[in-house]
Amino acid sequence: MTYFIIAGEASGDLHARHLMDAIKAKDAEAVIRYWYRPELAYMGFVSVLMHLPEILQGMRECRKAILDARPDRLILVDYPGFNLKIAAWFHKTYVRSCKQGGVCPEVVYYIPPKIWAWKEGRIAQIRKYVDKVLSILPFEVEWYAEKYGYHVDYVGNPTLDEITLFLASSSSDKAEKWRASLGISGSAKVVALLPGSRKQEIESNLPMMLRAAETAGGDFCYVIASAPNMTKEFYDKVIGMALGQNSTRLRDRVMLAPCQGSWSSFMLLQNAHAALVTSGTATLETAIMSVPQVVCYAMRCGKLVSFLRRFLLKVPYVSLVNLVVGREVVPELVAGGLTQTAMDKCFSQILLDEECRFAQRCGYDELMGRLGQPGAPERAAVKIVNRTQ
Repeated sequence: MTYFIIAGEASGDLHARHLMDAIKAKDAEAVIRYWYRPELAYMGFVSVLMHLPEILQGMRECRKAILDARPDRLILVDYPGFNLKIAAWFHKTYVRSCKQGGVCPEVVYYIPPKIWAWKEGRIAQIRKYVDKVLSILPFEVEWYAEKYGYHVDYVGNPTLDEITLFLASSSSDKAEKWRASLGISGSAKVVALLPGSRKQEIESNLPMMLRAAETAGGDFCYVIASAPNMTKEFYDKVIGMALGQNSTRLRDRVMLAPCQGSWSSFMLLQNAHAALVTSGTATLETAIMSVPQVVCYAMRCGKLVSFLRRFLLKVPYVSLVNLVVGREVVPELVAGGLTQTAMDKCFSQILLDEECRFAQRCGYDELMGRLGQPGAPERAAVKIVNRTQ
């Protein structure tokens, strides 16, 4: 069979590549076409509007590639703004026309849109254009069933697989080399700063993280997880603006970890004593690595966003850790709730308060129980390759 896979962001790319390997293992004759354009993954109405011509051009190129491939399975990986439009076109072009007779190609959504958080109206598109939804978050199965009577399969979480693979290949020698490459002494405790992957996220979150580090004192080394396509000069500028000229001692203890795919963030977390994390998949990675964390997400017009959140957001939490466990395991400082005072307080607790650190790790044990065992790509591949599964 021919499979056409679409992803649009770095995390989706990683999950898609592991899924490709699993499909090849299940279908020896598989022909896989892959379309990945991270440069088109814009967020927010204004950003999308500003880059609309290139997004539309990308969509035309994607449709042409699908027409050339004529796939038996169209596999969508996250990236909902783009992927749902492609699903609608694909359904009109192939699925609707074949229902008079013959075997229709299937549309499979691996890592579906987070409609439980926002844009709930997308369920209509999913119902109409998607044949199978393969979830990586266990609570989505019940949520879709109770809310919409829609069947979703939980196949496990691929982040767990990726970290398991990393840990199997890690060693103390590799950790020592990593620390040495950043100039971190053997006894120094590392704090991970994960301020996001987009320019606006980094500019909003990293300065507050650095000011919290300045307030905390001590001799911790602060290592920033760099994002792809972001230069060292960009980070240096943000660090300089955040700390000014009077924090030479702290600036000597702020390092930038080069971006080398997921390996670099996993290595950072494996060596971390604590972490400040912008909400997203990174919160889940930090928890799986058992690192105490504070989830923080600065936003423009934060107070207004917090006010609107009670009307627009359908769930009580934003971090995947808290959503999966169903209670607040890690503190969430988001939008209007993110003040420097609040961050300083929560950060001090995860650095120094052993009772707080222990409580988070107990919550992480609950998380691991809910996520289940590794093997998400393999379970997803079975569902994709076998039409009846």
